[in-house]
Order: sequence, then C-alpha cells, then structure tokens
Amino acid sequence: MNGNQSAEVTKHPSLGEGKGVGCPPILDISGILISSDILTEEFCCDLEVCKGVCCIEGDAGAPVTLDEVMEIENSLDDVWSDLSASAQSVIDRQGVAYTDQEGDLVTSIVGGKDCVFTCYAPIDVDGKTVHNCCLCALEKAARVKPISCALYPIREKTFSDGTIGLNYHRWDICQCGRDKGRQLHLPLYRFLRIPLVRRFGEAWYQELCDIADDLRRQGYIRKLE
Repeated sequence: MNGNQSAEVTKHPSLGEGKGVGCPPILDISGILISSDILTEEFCCDLEVCKGVCCIEGDAGAPVTLDEVMEIENSLDDVWSDLSASAQSVIDRQGVAYTDQEGDLVTSIVGGKDCVFTCYAPIDVDGKTVHNCCLCALEKAARVKPISCALYPIREKTFSDGTIGLNYHRWDICQCGRDKGRQLHLPLYRFLRIPLVRRFGEAWYQELCDIADDLRRQGYIRKLE
C-alpha cells in the first residue's frame, strides 16, 4: 500500500463475500467496509437498453435519511408538475417517504413498485435519443436525488455496531450494465466516482483508488486498459 495506507482484511456479518480472484473478500478503508466486488466488477449503466427500469422495479422505495426527506419536501414545488397524478395522490396521502417492512425509511411508491419521483422523458445517450426513459424528477429539476439512488448498484448498510458496509448488488435487470462495463473495461468504483465522493469525500475515494491500484499491481485485480 502507499505510505501509511492499508486495506485490512475484515470479516463482517451480512456484508457478503467478494469475488475478486485472490483478493481479500472484504476491505476496511478508513473504517468503511467494502466488498472487493466493488473493485473487481465492471459496470456502466446502459440507459439505451434498460431505460432506467431500476426506478420502477422492486417492492419498496429508495432508502432515504431524515435529512434527505426534508430536502425532498422542500423540493416538491419544483418537481410537482413532473409527477404523475397517482404519485401526487400518494404523496398527498402518506408523504414523500414511509417505513417499509424491514423498518427502513424509503421513498413512497405507486402501485407497489414505482418510485413517486419517477418521470418519463427522452434523453440523449452517446448522440442517440432514447425515448420514454425513466428519470428522477428530483434530478431533472437540478435537485439532489437520494444518495442510495446515486450509488446504485452499490448498496450501503449500517450494522448494529455503527459500522458502514458497501456491497455490490447484482440484479438481473442490470445485465446490460454489466455487459457495457465489460466492453468499456470500466470498474464499478470508477463508474460511481461522483456519488462515492459525494457520500464519503474526495480523500476517502482517493484512498480507495490507491488501494485498488496497489492490488492491481500485485495481480489481484484486472489491469485497467
């Protein structure tokens, strides 16, 4: 490792097992536990194929903090016209968030799956127009969307002892993202640089990159092309 940096091998319940060949399954980077999959897996969202379907699949909303709920509530006037009538009705009835069956605070959903802040619009992807793409009304209005959404397919978990863990979530609807990531040889942690910096800071992200580079030099993970 560079300087005084170290990536301790750590085993922690519920975080998962990394898939890097010969790479420690769990790394401790300045007190944040990460699955080595975040370093070894390649990923890049392919909206031309999936059209943002992760915003409308699943049986619960996106995890949010109380601070994020307040920010979202303060943004409602800016996004209200982009929301469907059904979404507006849900928000009027129960607010922008609710507590799911697991006790987590999540964004409200419509019809048991769609996030209330889902809207549809054409977008430009690599010079091509992708019609009817699922977008976040908060992001469209230049507001900050929940960090859990920005980090996906990385999922954050806080354990009972307060430790934070990051894991790579594999979902079959994201196969096109895995395919595109492999074509581009783009590691997941580099694809998600902006949200990782937003969540943990530039210094932490740079340490993550330095550790990945060191593991790469040792032959534990694939070289960048």
